[in-house]
Amino acid sequence: MDYSFIIRRATHCQEDALAVKQVMDDSFKKYMEDTGLKRTMEALTEDVSQIMDDIESKHVYLAFVDGVPVGSIRVKVNAQEGTAYISRFGVCRGYQNIGIGKSFMNLIDKLMVSKGIHTAMLHTASKYKELVRFYYGCGFYIKSTSEDRGYVRALFVKEYR
Repeated sequence: MDYSFIIRRATHCQEDALAVKQVMDDSFKKYMEDTGLKRTMEALTEDVSQIMDDIESKHVYLAFVDGVPVGSIRVKVNAQEGTAYISRFGVCRGYQNIGIGKSFMNLIDKLMVSKGIHTAMLHTASKYKELVRFYYGCGFYIKSTSEDRGYVRALFVKEYR
C-alpha cells in the first residue's frame, strides 16, 4: 500500500460515474442503517446516466485512497444568486472518521470562495448525530427541518462573508 490520498474533479466518463455509484451504494446504505430509514433513498436508485448528467452540470469530486474510490460529493452552484447546494456527499465504510469528509469540506470552502458564493446548503437526517456534529464542526447551522421525504431532514446552511 502506498497510502496515497487524492481528491479530484470527476470527469465525464463511464469509469468516474461508476466510481461515484459505488461510493453512493456503500455510503448511503450505511446512512440508512445508521438512521433506521426503511424507505429507499434517491441516491440509491440513480443510474450511471444520471450521475454522468450531474458530472456535466455540477461540480462532482471523487476521493481515492491507493487508487480506490472512497468518497464523493456534488455541488450545484447558482452564481447568479450566490448560493450552492451540496448533495450526494458520502464516504465509504472503513474510510470514515479519518479526515476524508473534512478534506472534502475544505475543498468546497475554497470552491465557494473562488466562485463568490455567500451561502452553501445541504440536507441530512436530523437524528444522525455524528453527521449533525460533523456539519456544525464545519461551520454549518440548522436553518429548518422538514419531513418531505418521510423522515426529519435538517437544512444546514453555511455562510461565506
